[in-house]
Amino acid sequence: MDFVSKMKAKAVSMRKKLVLPEGTEPRTVIAARAILDEQLAASVSLVGKSADIQKIAEKEGVKLDGINIVYPQGDASLTKYSHEYFELRKNKGITEDQARIDITDPLRWAAMMVRMGEADAMVAGAENTTGNVLRAGLSIIGTVPGLKVASSCFVMANLDPHWGANGNLIFSDCAVVPEPTADQLADIAESAAQSCREFLDTEPVVALLSFSTKGSAEHEAVAKVQSAVEILKSRKPNFIFDGELQADAALVPSVTEKKAPGSPITGKVNTLVFPGLASGNIGYKLVQRLANAEALGPFLQGFAKPVSDLSRGASVDDIVTTCAVTLSRAK
Repeated sequence: MDFVSKMKAKAVSMRKKLVLPEGTEPRTVIAARAILDEQLAASVSLVGKSADIQKIAEKEGVKLDGINIVYPQGDASLTKYSHEYFELRKNKGITEDQARIDITDPLRWAAMMVRMGEADAMVAGAENTTGNVLRAGLSIIGTVPGLKVASSCFVMANLDPHWGANGNLIFSDCAVVPEPTADQLADIAESAAQSCREFLDTEPVVALLSFSTKGSAEHEAVAKVQSAVEILKSRKPNFIFDGELQADAALVPSVTEKKAPGSPITGKVNTLVFPGLASGNIGYKLVQRLANAEALGPFLQGFAKPVSDLSRGASVDDIVTTCAVTLSRAK
């Protein structure tokens, strides 16, 4: 079973609740119908005015039967949600009146639905920037306890089966954090390890990459990765990792044995953590094009509850797939 089919099957078995804040975006309305028809979610909520959503649905030939329509300004939860948002943001100087206004923003409302357990997962980005999606998620849902940064990963699929987990690898972070600090790199490694468990259904073996292997070069960029490895060691995570490693030293056992003899990751790596967005983005695109791999994602990681961002050029199928993957991560 391929990755997408596996995630859809998992979502069907879990029957979680999905909220889509971009309720008047045509592709999102079409995707909502498909998600419900494929039973990927127990319920689907679109955020927006009923009349506006109905107009889009009629234009696209979509029936809204069984789809929940949520209009924040008129919703019975407005007072509850605005109070919760005020409590979250009062240290930032927000007033209760401003909190009541701000929480009606569809992205914030959807994030609050997830926070309050009225939805299990949120997907947006078809018409919002990644920054806006991240801000709503971070300010309301927050990160996994112990982690301070949200990041992303790609599933690189259909590679030669001797790479990673039967030809699948996790690449992280390739889309969110441009220049992570050592602490953030350690957070990214922990999040990527969890993504490996959830997406590849195997125990993570993580390599923190650099242009140096075990001190073969001296540079502040190398020192950052070395510091991240030491931070991870102090946290004692429940996965195998090593670094700093060049890509060949991470992936090719004969090179690992030569450059990093005795490394615990020798011949086992399924998760690659890049030192910055430049290398991560370039790396996944090179593998996608030169190795003819599927690059599935980016999927957000590190949030306390499932949140995903879409490309604004996403197709309906892309939205459905991202929703299935996101729902599969719900607890």
